[in-house]
Amino acid sequence: MLRKRKITFVINYFYPDLAATSQLMTELTGRLQDDFDITVIAAQPGYAGERRASKKIFEEAHLENIKVVRIQLPEVNKNSKKSRLKYITSYFALATIALLKEKQTDVIFTISQPPVLGGLIGTIGKFLKRSRHIYSIHDFNPEQAQAVAYTNNQLVFKVAKAIDKLNCSYADQVLLVGEDMTKTLRERFKGQQVPSHTVISNWTDEKAIVPLDKNEPLIREFLELHELQDKFIVMYSGNLGLYYDLENLIRVAKEFVDQRDIVFLFIGEGAVKERLQQYAFDHELSNVKFLPYQPKEFLKYSLNAADVHLVVNQKGIKGVSVPSKIYGVMAAGKPVLGVLEQDSEVQRLLFESGAGIVIEPQDYQGVVHAITYLRSLKPEELKEMGSKGRVYLEQHLTRDTSINKYRHVLQSVADPSGLEKSHQKNSYSNVATKK
Repeated sequence: MLRKRKITFVINYFYPDLAATSQLMTELTGRLQDDFDITVIAAQPGYAGERRASKKIFEEAHLENIKVVRIQLPEVNKNSKKSRLKYITSYFALATIALLKEKQTDVIFTISQPPVLGGLIGTIGKFLKRSRHIYSIHDFNPEQAQAVAYTNNQLVFKVAKAIDKLNCSYADQVLLVGEDMTKTLRERFKGQQVPSHTVISNWTDEKAIVPLDKNEPLIREFLELHELQDKFIVMYSGNLGLYYDLENLIRVAKEFVDQRDIVFLFIGEGAVKERLQQYAFDHELSNVKFLPYQPKEFLKYSLNAADVHLVVNQKGIKGVSVPSKIYGVMAAGKPVLGVLEQDSEVQRLLFESGAGIVIEPQDYQGVVHAITYLRSLKPEELKEMGSKGRVYLEQHLTRDTSINKYRHVLQSVADPSGLEKSHQKNSYSNVATKK
């Protein structure tokens, strides 16, 4: 009997972490565990303050048939560059050691977290272990950091970009989460051979998150608990991080402070949360509320509590990153106010589906007008707008669609003979077509 091909995922965040990539990778590996022998190398949980159960540097456990190697990392203060650097370098060193200790790895799967070094782990592993490497890019760095001026050190950018370019060129397959990201990859390799790449969208579990009315008991209870009943809720649910211009967008709330029926609700954690809270406190914004991340099983209720969802990106992020929160919002059938660049991935999804409206980043007055317009719509008009997103998701962006694409790529890379046969078949088909 042939052994299953072994895939080692080096992915930083994994169950029970609350990060979006944790939830995606947990679902992906869970769905693929019957097809492959899977090992996951990840940090001890702590993305949103989860308690750490162990102090061992390396700890092995199992999640169903998945072997999970946990690495112990220092606590991270996301507002401190020094603390982030310590966390990232510790992860890079320990994850690399854990990977090198794994035996009989056919394919190393890494993601672009932490920036650049996530991919470098796979590059080193491929060279030293003679394995194959799949590099999944959720965010292009240093382009993302450059867009928000995280540092002005040009030497750091040049070195980081050169390393990540090496990661891409040395990978057997590069995975991208948005069509607009293919342009960024091609620009990196302008005049050179572009690495083999595939676009696979992120997803949500569209069977777990479904449209629900605000009168649903648990939603009504949620609204009453947080004094949100009879309010028009503009919600941002997700990472309160550096790449969304939230520090400026929160100022829009000042324009509505006298309209007592409009509330801005921020659900999540992240590097700028304290700044947002301080701004709301300093300006006495009684129409702004903050809540922590909600449990995964409660997302279908919290997402449906909104009337409109904010899906935003900082200017310059087009082709660099895709806000994955869009899939949960579309699954819940809620209208979207996108603060997004034209021709970006999510702008395209909203244009094609009709599930919302889009304002250019940094057009804060445009955001004010958009909220005023959405508030003026009848409930049935808002419901129709959101329903279009749900229909589009069911037709084009289901979880099975994306996971089957992952399965195909992993099988092709894990079995070089199968990949070669596939290439030969495609070449024959091309020749036949030309004839």
